[in-house]
Amino acid sequence: MYRDHTKVITIGDKVIGGGNPILIQSMTNTPTENVEKTVEQILKLEAAGCEIIRCTVPTIEAAKALSQIKKQIHIPLVADIHFDYKMAIAAMENGADKIRINPGNIGSKENLAAVVKVAKERNIPIRVGVNSGSLEKELVEKYHGVTAEGIVESALDKVKMIEDMDYDNLVISIKSSDVLMCIRAHELLADKTVYPLHVGITESGTIKSGTIKSSVGLGVILYQGIGDTIRVSLTGDPVEEVKTARAILKTVGLRRGGIEVVSCPTCGRTKIDLITLANQVEDMVADIPLDLKVAVMGCVVNGPGEAKEADIGIAGGMGEGLLIKKGEIIKKVPEAELLNTLRQELLNWGK
Repeated sequence: MYRDHTKVITIGDKVIGGGNPILIQSMTNTPTENVEKTVEQILKLEAAGCEIIRCTVPTIEAAKALSQIKKQIHIPLVADIHFDYKMAIAAMENGADKIRINPGNIGSKENLAAVVKVAKERNIPIRVGVNSGSLEKELVEKYHGVTAEGIVESALDKVKMIEDMDYDNLVISIKSSDVLMCIRAHELLADKTVYPLHVGITESGTIKSGTIKSSVGLGVILYQGIGDTIRVSLTGDPVEEVKTARAILKTVGLRRGGIEVVSCPTCGRTKIDLITLANQVEDMVADIPLDLKVAVMGCVVNGPGEAKEADIGIAGGMGEGLLIKKGEIIKKVPEAELLNTLRQELLNWGK
């Protein structure tokens, strides 16, 4: 796998690359200058499973806020810089564990050299980010449009700019809202670099459409052994990004732990509000630290048989339901007690 051979990069107290576990990232959507709100959001993201957090740094006040934010959180903090190289320097001086820049829009070569100098002095990794939407005009003309080849060439050009300044503590990120283009670009890039890759589908959309696009795109990329850290970009609560990222990693076999909830589709045999029940179970198990599969079945006719692959499950009937372990019926309880009965079984698992 490509990720087994990428360069190991340290970000705060975490490492990526070299076959290390793929880490989940997200980005705050609060004003970074508002330390209280930003810390509150980061702590919620931590609880959801976020392992690296990125904050935008558009002002010197935001850069200075990083030092206060860092004191109150427990995961590495990445400073997101767009156009002002001075913000990159200020962010590093205020404790950023990593910076994200696009060397193509940060100004002159001298500006980039000033940023690299401070990063080198503090051994702070730089994430070189290139998006399809910001591809240089000459590359668009060369490839007759925005293409995967152009995105990769742009990223490698930016990397070389920093390498020529004698610095290689780098992570590469190439993103596109076009899923197939993004997949192709990562396939091309993985063959051309040893730097760890931060992968994601940019501007993927709302929670519904964005989850679909990210799951398809990231699933294909990750399954090919590409990617060392991921972010799912969604228009919504960043906590949903983390939940989706965890689910993607688990689905492609790259993350274990946590309870997996499986449920049957509704049909004419369903005698309970299965949709509500399945969602209640998913929320209920979120804080239970077990590595199990829980089944939620809609009828007592096929429920036990369908739940055989799960460690434990429940199946609803007319006003009552069954508790099932490995396909065997354990007890029958009133429908209103199904959820709590399942929770108590899980809390006492193995005792």
